[in-house]
Amino acid sequence: MYTIPRYCDLDGVVEISPLLEGVSLMTLKACDTIHVRTRNSDYEIFILDPSSGRALVRGGEYFAEPVEGTVSGSTFGGCMLKMGWLGVGLRMEIYASGQRTITSPVKSLWVGHVDFGADQFDSAESELVEMSA
Repeated sequence: MYTIPRYCDLDGVVEISPLLEGVSLMTLKACDTIHVRTRNSDYEIFILDPSSGRALVRGGEYFAEPVEGTVSGSTFGGCMLKMGWLGVGLRMEIYASGQRTITSPVKSLWVGHVDFGADQFDSAESELVEMSA
């Protein structure tokens, strides 16, 4: 008989999910940028459509140049996916160029918000969400 770690079953994920730091794509606006540091790489995710997760992604081994794709959400690395949400400690899942890419675990992330006012450009940053390594 195999033992499944508690966080890998549905009840475990439901318990852990509210405890994790992260960002919901639905709370963002087009042109916001998510800056993500994973264990192995840094990523910039320029949001095109928050409701669908459509974005320009740059960073890591597979996105040396900006590529349009879909930020699907976060996973522990298995088949369960928290759609439309990026969480510290979890892996990002990105679909681009016909390939699904799963990153190493997210160590920290922060969101840059852009405000297009009348004849001006303004940028503001949200707080850094970070997990101790």
